[in-house]
Amino acid sequence: MKGFVDAPNYFIELLELGTTLDDVIDNHVYEQNLAEKNAFVVADLGALMRQHVLWKTTMPLVRPFYPVSCNSSPVVIEVLSALGVGFVCANKAETTLVLNHDVSPENIILSGVCKQLSLIKHAAKTGINYLVCENEAELRKIARAHPEAKLLLQVSTEAQVEEASLTIGCSLKSCRHLLEMAKELSVNVVGVTFQVPASCRDPQAYTHALSDARCIFDMAKELGFDMKILDIGGGFSGSEFQLKQVHSIVRPLLEAYFPSASGVSVIAEPGHFFAFSSFTLAVNVIGKKAVYQDLHCSTHDELTPNGAPEFVYYMNDGVYGSFMGKLFGNVITTPSVHKMSLTLDEPVFSSSLWGPSCDPLEQVVEHCLLPELAVGDWLIFSNMGSSGQEGPATLSDTDQPPVYYTISTDDWFEMQEAGISLDDTMKNLSLVQYGL
Repeated sequence: MKGFVDAPNYFIELLELGTTLDDVIDNHVYEQNLAEKNAFVVADLGALMRQHVLWKTTMPLVRPFYPVSCNSSPVVIEVLSALGVGFVCANKAETTLVLNHDVSPENIILSGVCKQLSLIKHAAKTGINYLVCENEAELRKIARAHPEAKLLLQVSTEAQVEEASLTIGCSLKSCRHLLEMAKELSVNVVGVTFQVPASCRDPQAYTHALSDARCIFDMAKELGFDMKILDIGGGFSGSEFQLKQVHSIVRPLLEAYFPSASGVSVIAEPGHFFAFSSFTLAVNVIGKKAVYQDLHCSTHDELTPNGAPEFVYYMNDGVYGSFMGKLFGNVITTPSVHKMSLTLDEPVFSSSLWGPSCDPLEQVVEHCLLPELAVGDWLIFSNMGSSGQEGPATLSDTDQPPVYYTISTDDWFEMQEAGISLDDTMKNLSLVQYGL
């Protein structure tokens, strides 16, 4: 993934006889304590599979298209491709990665509302025809460089406008103009895409978005377009509760506006949903500082002893590596402590966690409660599968944490029942028994 690097050979360790992910982490911590104490990642491909099963059982009529920018691990791409998931790519590197895993161009959408001309030409050359468009300038570029393109109009939503400083997507009012221009330029428009943020709590957000989408489909029909794709975006947090909540809102709306008899294919972009729970990051504490607060300070944690210092800990990974998502607003949750001697009654202290540089942006966790740690202790960050998704890693490959892939025997059997095999559908992966 971005922020993490995979080994050249993708070995998947098969966990047998009750071996757990915690056992794997314990083993690698032990190995690193004997070596250089480098950060590392353990990936549970079973979690990826379970999220896919949850999606298929909850939203069986909505096909997932995975945004590669969320987590570009080749193993994640390989597994999701084998599961029949489509992909949303934002640049040439992502399209090349997906195509190299034998994904059909028909299962790829090129996103981005302002694409470089060379990227559009690359899409035309490689047969990627589904492109997102939201403005006149982009439409003219596509008409010139990729006349065979099939466009998805990116439409803004009220929920997205409220949360973002920059509005992505065209308004309902401007859609007719774009459709008329597409007709004039002989560019085919085949669908609509919109985004409702996962953090949106307004149940009417999808009501408004799908109502607008229906209006655009009707406009397009008047102009002679035959739209067949509706993309409801990536507003899925990853939790089963939130997924079912969205489904309960969306299902009756889809039945009303886009019934199965209409022939419209409904897709979505669950990126964080798939990836977040699959990766666990282990980092080592490389520095420590105690800061004593003013005795008259009014802020004080009830669980922290009176007069106790606040601790600042420095880790061997930071926002320019595995925690890159922090720079883009992602919330990093409090880690657990990998400390065999930890007792239940051990006092906790107000703490902050920082990366290894002296950059003021390197604060990973601003405030959390932790027992007093020593240099050399380990912290375990769960749900790190999409934490570094926003941009390319700035560290060299040799500085990035290695990823150790695992899967339990139960999850592997479930994959095989889903029709996945190493010989046919995941040719770049090798299964080895854990501990050998």
